[in-house]
Amino acid sequence: MTNTINNKPRIIFMGTPEFAVASLDALVQAGCNIIAVITAPDKPAGRGMKLTESAVKKYAVEKQLPVLQPVKLKDPEFLEALKALRADLQIVVAFRMLPELVWNMPPMGTINLHGSLLPQYRGAAPINWAVINGEKETGVTTFRLQHEIDTGDILLQDSFPIGDDETAGEVHDRMKEIGAQLLVKTVDGLTKGILEERPQSIGNRQSAIGNENPTSELKHAPKLFTETCKINWHQPVAAIHNLIRGLSPYPAAFTSLNDKSLKIYKAKKEPHASPKSPGSIETDNKTYLKFAAADGYIHVLELQLEGKKKMTVEEFLRGYRL
Repeated sequence: MTNTINNKPRIIFMGTPEFAVASLDALVQAGCNIIAVITAPDKPAGRGMKLTESAVKKYAVEKQLPVLQPVKLKDPEFLEALKALRADLQIVVAFRMLPELVWNMPPMGTINLHGSLLPQYRGAAPINWAVINGEKETGVTTFRLQHEIDTGDILLQDSFPIGDDETAGEVHDRMKEIGAQLLVKTVDGLTKGILEERPQSIGNRQSAIGNENPTSELKHAPKLFTETCKINWHQPVAAIHNLIRGLSPYPAAFTSLNDKSLKIYKAKKEPHASPKSPGSIETDNKTYLKFAAADGYIHVLELQLEGKKKMTVEEFLRGYRL
């Protein structure tokens, strides 16, 4: 039996970045009973190292929602405060891993919104890896939290195509809105008791772009490290192009230019050319800058040289002679 007001579950929302704000806002706009918001502690940031609030905290304060910011999720004081809220349901969007005594606390459990079509791309960077791997579609999944990360029973899913030149940032901005609406549907379905939960399995889903059983290979989405972002010019142009857009705008793919780090945010492919040695540069010092790859060229469109601001290739070449 849930402790509800007008049949609305008492919900605690957990999230930190901008991605989570879209979901929290959609739940608020749908009239859900959000009794508290849990987010990361304020952190020093910028040149002055001023304490900065998370995007979720800023939104919650604006909407006058109670906010908790535990440093440790197993802290006895936090656990007591959480228990005292008597939530029916907890929702997690872009937050940290929860200990079992937290996710198992409410009677309706804890649900998570994940930025992939689970079981594909479990892990910390699902949007980035889907683009890096050249996927033609991705999606969002709501599921129940359990012991192993991103493995719980699926509640709902929604898929959408990825454009050939779309960056991870652009996919992120579309996904946060699609995910927010899926979350509202999930809460509605749970409240009405009409959702059929199903265990995660590979190959039992109809693809949004018309493919039956699109893959039987399980792909992962681990955390991104510096080595992941370094461009290998011996690879084909398609793989390099996907890496660049899959890491744009953050953390950004990079290479070296005259012993300085050069981040590349946007590029276009010139395949099937007869390039020079991989990594060599061609430019007219006015309008184009391209790097040779294994089977063609990568034309740089938007870049940032170490110590400089982000700019277009034309702006860069006006002030930098190669």
